[in-house]
Amino acid sequence: MLSRLRKFFTPDSNAAVPAARRENPQHNIFEAAATYVSACAEDDDDRSDEAAGWVSPEALSFGISELATRAVIALARERDESPQTVARSLLGLPVA
Repeated sequence: MLSRLRKFFTPDSNAAVPAARRENPQHNIFEAAATYVSACAEDDDDRSDEAAGWVSPEALSFGISELATRAVIALARERDESPQTVARSLLGLPVA
């Protein structure tokens, strides 16, 4: 009897979460940016469109910017060059 009452009054953690959210987990900005950029690099339009829908356009833009910054810093350290030199090189621009 007590176990039935306990079960009745104990909140179910899944009950508060809408079914749509349980089926489609929340994605964060950086996950969306990483998926979007890698999909674009692989010419996978379907995956890039999907990732673009995970967060707002502003959030995706921020995530892509953060990913680019981290990538340039990592490459600069690896190449022992300045971030500016690496960024310009990646974009095919002449050295400033």
